[in-house]
Amino acid sequence: MDIVMLIKAAIMGLVEGLTEFLPISSTGHLILAGALLGFDDEKAKVFDIAIQTGAIFAVILVYWQKIHDTVVALPTEKQAQRFALNVTIAFFPAVVLGLLFGKAIKANLFTPVVVASTFIIGGFIIIWAERRQARNPAVARIQDVDQMTAMDALKVGLVQCFAMIPGTSRSGSTIIGGMLLGLSRKAATDFSFYLAIPTLIGAGVYSLYKERALLSMADLPMFGVGLVMSFISAWLCIRWLLRFISTHSFVGFAYYRIVFGLVVLATAWTGTVTWSA
Repeated sequence: MDIVMLIKAAIMGLVEGLTEFLPISSTGHLILAGALLGFDDEKAKVFDIAIQTGAIFAVILVYWQKIHDTVVALPTEKQAQRFALNVTIAFFPAVVLGLLFGKAIKANLFTPVVVASTFIIGGFIIIWAERRQARNPAVARIQDVDQMTAMDALKVGLVQCFAMIPGTSRSGSTIIGGMLLGLSRKAATDFSFYLAIPTLIGAGVYSLYKERALLSMADLPMFGVGLVMSFISAWLCIRWLLRFISTHSFVGFAYYRIVFGLVVLATAWTGTVTWSA
């Protein structure tokens, strides 16, 4: 058993869990962390996607009551059926565009410079969205996910597709995109979490199946450590975030994105840090 590799897996799992549900791009942070750790080969890319499943278990645990009640009521209650349909509708665009363009995006855009650039752009979009809702609170016409229509769900699903560009952030796309589309900060955050369940589980299973030739039983400890660390850190992060958004905006995350992106670009430009592709 390679102890150094397990430590790297633990660090990557921690990074995944802490960043997956914040609007700061878990993929971007994993690319940058992998570049620094020398953990960025083809197997590492599969690992990065697979350990998202650990973060999803944390979502299921935190939202267990809503998920349980929806499943129980699904055969008879229209509200539960509409909620499940909305999640399915929002999930569909990512499936289609991911299958069509996923390979090309992976081959050309998974680089630290692209990540840093999208960090910065995304930061300014977050500031714009928050200021827009602060100036006119009435634009937040949807206060709860159960008020969403199928068209609302489709629009959120379409903006989620921007997250295929590394550094954009899946959570950032769905939360901030949802706010721009008329959801309150709380409703957008909740729906982003629910939508993450099929999206990230699907991505993880598909990636493992597609790249199964790269893997062996010897990789199980590495994946296990990454999944556990991802689950624990994501569970803590989700609980904190739900408390945080009740009294704070996402502007702080926007400034973090901008500063972090500038630091990466500056260190890459000056050669201070050699960010690998």
